Amino acid sequence: MKPPDISVDLRTETGDWPDDAEAMAERVIALALARARADIRGPLEVSVLLTGDAEQQVINNDWRGIDKPTNVLSFPQGEPFAPLSGPIGDLSLAFETLVREAGELGKPFAEHFAHLLVHGTLHLVGYDHQTEDQALVMEGLETEILAELGIADPYADGA
Repeated sequence: MKPPDISVDLRTETGDWPDDAEAMAERVIALALARARADIRGPLEVSVLLTGDAEQQVINNDWRGIDKPTNVLSFPQGEPFAPLSGPIGDLSLAFETLVREAGELGKPFAEHFAHLLVHGTLHLVGYDHQTEDQALVMEGLETEILAELGIADPYADGA
């Protein structure tokens, strides 16, 4: 499958993000979109904000009414599973939360970062995990995409 023509507009606001964060985001998001079974009709654009917990908490509270930081937020610009072209949405990731979660999971930061980029990108396309059936589909797709990146199944017992 040919990877989509994608432009990732990455802005680092806060945090000691890896020097290759933009290249990683481009590679991971392109793969996630290629494997998401999306109806891609033209070049795509995704904006990625790399920020810290304080700003992520403000964004989470403003948009979701949840007054705490979270690892990744996704803001799709279209309807779920609609044909994709042009800007498809925004992702925001919180550095301190990612560092903490990676440590708790015993995973390298880069692997957790990749997982959350995949997770957020799938939300941009229309995938969700509000029900058990939705979660099984989304987690299965995440696992497939991460395997292509050489990353173990994040949902496996003990993984």
